[in-house]
Amino acid sequence: MIGVGMGGNPNCLPGGFVSFRTMRMNWRGRIALIGLAAIGVLIADANGTPVYPVEKSANGHYLVDQNNVPYLMMGDSPHTLMVNLLEADAATFFADRSGRGINTVSIYVLCTSATGGRANCSTIDGTLPFTNKIPSTSTYDLTTPNEAYFAHVDRVINLAAQYGLQVLLDPAETAGFLPTMRNNGTTKCRAYGQYLGNRYKNFPNIIWISGNDFQTWQTASDDALALALARGILDNDTNHLHTVELNYMVSSSLDDPNWASIVGLNAVYTYTPTYAEVLQAYGQSPTMPVFMVEANYESEKDAGTDGGSTYNLRLQEYWTMLSGASGQLYGNHYTWQFIPGWQTNLATIGTRQFGYVKALFEPRAWYNLVPDTSHVVVTRGYGTFSSSGSIDANDYATAASTPDGTLVMVYMPTRRTVTVDMSKLSDDAVGWWYDPASGSFIYISGSPFTNSGTRTFTPPGNNADGNGDWVLGLEKDADPPPVFLDISMAGPGTNGVVISFNTVSNDIYDIQISADLTTGTWGPLVTNIPGIDGIVQYTDTNAPAQQIRFYRVRADF
Repeated sequence: MIGVGMGGNPNCLPGGFVSFRTMRMNWRGRIALIGLAAIGVLIADANGTPVYPVEKSANGHYLVDQNNVPYLMMGDSPHTLMVNLLEADAATFFADRSGRGINTVSIYVLCTSATGGRANCSTIDGTLPFTNKIPSTSTYDLTTPNEAYFAHVDRVINLAAQYGLQVLLDPAETAGFLPTMRNNGTTKCRAYGQYLGNRYKNFPNIIWISGNDFQTWQTASDDALALALARGILDNDTNHLHTVELNYMVSSSLDDPNWASIVGLNAVYTYTPTYAEVLQAYGQSPTMPVFMVEANYESEKDAGTDGGSTYNLRLQEYWTMLSGASGQLYGNHYTWQFIPGWQTNLATIGTRQFGYVKALFEPRAWYNLVPDTSHVVVTRGYGTFSSSGSIDANDYATAASTPDGTLVMVYMPTRRTVTVDMSKLSDDAVGWWYDPASGSFIYISGSPFTNSGTRTFTPPGNNADGNGDWVLGLEKDADPPPVFLDISMAGPGTNGVVISFNTVSNDIYDIQISADLTTGTWGPLVTNIPGIDGIVQYTDTNAPAQQIRFYRVRADF
């Protein structure tokens, strides 16, 4: 699905010509999903907006919305958006992220210079968060909130809701605001929490997150301050989940037992191979959904030895999803702090490949996957487990399967042969390889495979990125994988948007459009386009100005 901005907003305009990898498979009547990112191109799904707030599932391992629909948290980390963007720019950012399939954004209510804001915590237009300071100190009195500032917070949260986004809302991030909390003490911290809880108890799209680089949580007095603030929120707001981000280099929320009665969502924070801490958190008590709150960010120096490569991002993303997580957050050097150049760093390779994660997992029963920690499903070739070291310690293959035996998934960070005990599947299974660098599938010859004995699987060479990482899937009664077409787009120009895609004789293609992906409503742009064993071009001459229009192609083989 491709969204193109027509006129007015330069951040939504295609930057010339873009193209995507082809994979042609002989299945009939499948939706052909075309291209998952490019300059000026938005990605979105049409599954509808979740009904917030989210809560724990019955078994405690994942999130569901108010309709009990499993909620795969796929988030971004625009931490400083509240203070570094005007609301019009926030709308641009939210529209872009929502269009790419992101459903959650992590935002700080207050930002100091330590976390990308200003020393006085003001917004970009100079509005201060509090009206008074504690006598004889330079720190704010938390019992004097500035209505103008928090009215801005209201509008930003509501704006996110308009784009279907949930907000992970940090009331006072501890990396920079802890000195102010110390000067206020636990009583005023709790009063500030009560103010927030009362103000935001009826905002549906919120999860409260305390902490952030909370290196001193083991100091009882510091922990007491953050706990007092969270308990203050709970005094007036019992409608929303809580979580807490503790310390780098590695932690999870339940490492601090003082938070066990408050949090309902376990946040993992690690710069080591992500599977180790996610698996550890998955087994912690009490049982609750686990998500990756922070790992390596795109374009930052600590994202692997090669400076934040998309390969290292893929490692942490797929390791996370096959180790029991209910979701994760992506982060980007430019957009967590909104430094100059952020507008041209929205459509990055990292965001595209993050979208491929969602495209793979969301249509499947990801919420029923149980990590194969005892190696009874993948019995050989899984490599060496490492609970320490850098993200580049990339030998271990994570695997998971559903208890009913209908789905097995394996992420191989490097190319190798794995052995699967096929008897763990409930029936014959279709096999496929998923290329996490291009978001494309390869059907494994010989499928479906019988559910008996063992079988070895070796990926088909390097992936589109030239690396050896692949996802192996085995599914009972699987729908065929999506078919990816070549697509290129030129414009918009004076004649409209030119859409090009590769076709095959005797196949028929329809181009469909939508103005609002949250409704899931698509209409025909042009139908019954005959294939010609070559590229077909169509020019949309009626795309409305000042709007975003989304395109998809349906192929009938």
